[in-house]
Amino acid sequence: MYARLVQSLPQGEEWLYEVKLDGYRCLVGRDGNSVTLWSRKENLFTKQFPQIAQACERLPPHTFVDGEVVALDASGRVSFNLLQHHRSKAQALVFYAFDVLIYRGRSVLDVPLYFRREVLRKIFEDVKTAPIALSENIEATPTDMIRVAKEFGFDGIVAKRKHSLYESGRRTGAWVKYRVSRCQEFVIGGYTPGKPFDALIIGYYEGDRLLYAAKVRYKEFFGVRHQDPAADQRRYSSGTLAQLAARRRSEERA
Repeated sequence: MYARLVQSLPQGEEWLYEVKLDGYRCLVGRDGNSVTLWSRKENLFTKQFPQIAQACERLPPHTFVDGEVVALDASGRVSFNLLQHHRSKAQALVFYAFDVLIYRGRSVLDVPLYFRREVLRKIFEDVKTAPIALSENIEATPTDMIRVAKEFGFDGIVAKRKHSLYESGRRTGAWVKYRVSRCQEFVIGGYTPGKPFDALIIGYYEGDRLLYAAKVRYKEFFGVRHQDPAADQRRYSSGTLAQLAARRRSEERA
């Protein structure tokens, strides 16, 4: 189940809030004898994070939980850069669980989130071992949550409807995410000729549409410089745009 990006946090008693951690989404399953870790695209994580896998042996048998693997730097802040490129230099690698799908062989997908959270809290009352932990709910106003997220360098805030069911692989809007860092992600749609090239042509998604944003010049150390949108828009081939849009939709379904 995935969170939908929003421009403002929803408010009301029907929402539960938690910190959005900047890491790798990870599903952990323990059967009767072993533990397996998967990425959101079903790639195996078990050998990549052996200490987390070992700690998850303390989970109840036949239990399946959802969460995030993060890297902590020397100051205890979450660092995606360390996780992705310099994992050996991280102060710690931690798995934070935020949902449970199966508990002792029984599916809890069709029960409300608030009940699943109670089950998860019970699990972690009995399993108190690093490097796995419970991602706690936050009881504060959205303004205070955003302020704290900025202060401690978190990626943002996630809000979830307390009565929502777990709908695997879907982005229904029952979970939403608000990013504290107001950054825009871009994709490369083409380039202008040069040695090796003059500039990259970058765009951004608005729904399923890929829109022109700017040219990023090679000779200016990739400083963004806006040119004529109408002229540069023609450099996007319809095939390139279609391929990128199809690839994005495929990744979202994965």
